[in-house]
Amino acid sequence: MATTTASHFVNRQRLPSAQRQPLAAIAFGLIAAFAAIGVQSLRLALRGPSQGARANVAEPLVRVYSRPDIVDAKGRLLATDLMAHSLFADPTLVIDADEASEQISSILRDIDPADLRHQLADKNRRFVWIRRGLSPAIAQRIHDLGLPGIAFRNEPRRVYPQGRMAGHILGSVGIDNRGLAGIERHIDEMLGLETSYSAADTSRAPVALTLDIGAQHALEEELALALARYGATGAAGVILDPATGAVLAAASLPDADPARPGESLLADRIDRLSGAVYELGSIMKVFTVAMALDSGIATPSTILDVRVPVQAGGWTIRDMAPAGRPLSVREVLVQSSNVGSALLALQAGTERQRAFMVRAGLIEPMRMEAGPLGVPRIPERWRDAETATIAYGYGMALSPMQAAAGFAALVNGGLSVAPHVAASIPGVTRTAGDRRHVVSEATSAAMRDMLRRAVTQTGATGRRADVPGLEVGGKTGTAEMAVRGGYRAKSVVASFLGAFPMSAPRYVVLVTLVEPRPGLDGDSDRITAGVNAAPVAARIIARSAPALGVAPH
Repeated sequence: MATTTASHFVNRQRLPSAQRQPLAAIAFGLIAAFAAIGVQSLRLALRGPSQGARANVAEPLVRVYSRPDIVDAKGRLLATDLMAHSLFADPTLVIDADEASEQISSILRDIDPADLRHQLADKNRRFVWIRRGLSPAIAQRIHDLGLPGIAFRNEPRRVYPQGRMAGHILGSVGIDNRGLAGIERHIDEMLGLETSYSAADTSRAPVALTLDIGAQHALEEELALALARYGATGAAGVILDPATGAVLAAASLPDADPARPGESLLADRIDRLSGAVYELGSIMKVFTVAMALDSGIATPSTILDVRVPVQAGGWTIRDMAPAGRPLSVREVLVQSSNVGSALLALQAGTERQRAFMVRAGLIEPMRMEAGPLGVPRIPERWRDAETATIAYGYGMALSPMQAAAGFAALVNGGLSVAPHVAASIPGVTRTAGDRRHVVSEATSAAMRDMLRRAVTQTGATGRRADVPGLEVGGKTGTAEMAVRGGYRAKSVVASFLGAFPMSAPRYVVLVTLVEPRPGLDGDSDRITAGVNAAPVAARIIARSAPALGVAPH
């Protein structure tokens, strides 16, 4: 019996070969699967949870972007990302919504306690933003409250170490760190967006601008002093390199804080340098004279009879301070003769004038990295009357920045330039673009001579713009402000547009004052550019020249 039992047991253990093979395959598969799971678990444990995974565990996936630094031409920091605490709540973990809303609103005083209480009491929600971008001090105070269901997340927050400096150029970003305007928006358009889920810094190289902080500070401070001194409603200025179009300083006051995106949208904080357009008055005589010289219809010594007013399209054009004698073309520019400028334009003709304005870049829309410039406003019907008035600064409006760029070609040897503020954007190649011959080198040399005289000679309107040792040259312009149906009396736009040193210009400088009043410091009872914009330009040049490496001689 024992033998039979043992034999039976042995027979049960020795299964047929056909049955043993499937079981071996199943066992092998299970071993392989568990091994794969073990390897993957080990790999994930060694790597640690991903940033995205961490974000999803405690909060919804909120897209925030990290940004490259922005620096000036010498590498000084203008904008950077810092990590800031953002406050959120999980209403399902909030024990007492009334207490939590009351304590939080006692620290964040601009929060509506009733609205916050309603959000914290909604148990159907797992995530509620309370405030993003808190300062460390405020975040610590809220943390110390020890409120259940209230927590923080670190997010990149854009900060501007120089404060309000160059606000219109830099632009601004939104709450998610996405560029909204200015260079900040241009960076996103050129480089794309880099998503950030944590406090990790961006790996991208800084974006370098052409701005120089020293020159920018001098420009902004002098424009601010001019606002106070002359009671102007606005002021704008730019310093640019006439050889390349690089902008070394650019400002519009009242300014806009780049840390407050809404400020640039306020009516009194528009960008008067680039975004607004004005009739610029006698500054346009520079282009009229350059056109006449380059077309061969006149030379600097050509005599014009300016004693008789010009009649054009029912308008009578007179000089504000008649010379009482014929003037040379050189004297027309130096003494700012409306009659002489109108005579030159009418002799050239409407088609030639318009073609020259196109060549000088004063008619077609223009844009910079910080955004488009104000679209030039030209006559719907360009006839003799418009030709005559445009010659001395009425009937055509453009942004001061566009005027400065056009002027650069008249003093740099004759080549057009495109104004720009981005020196380098990593991975983006900047091209000089198609540079046009606006005037000949001979015409440019003649213009430099006349513009220098317009600042130094007796009777010149720009004498207050001169700075000893810096060879300043340029032209003043005063134009009544255009309103619907005419012009507003005693409200003017006063400007000075010049360059230094005029023997070999390295920098173009423009200053524009909007609606200045008579000098509040006793300088003068007049509101013309010769007594306000010109001396402001002189102070800007004197202060910025050392920062820009130009020494008096």
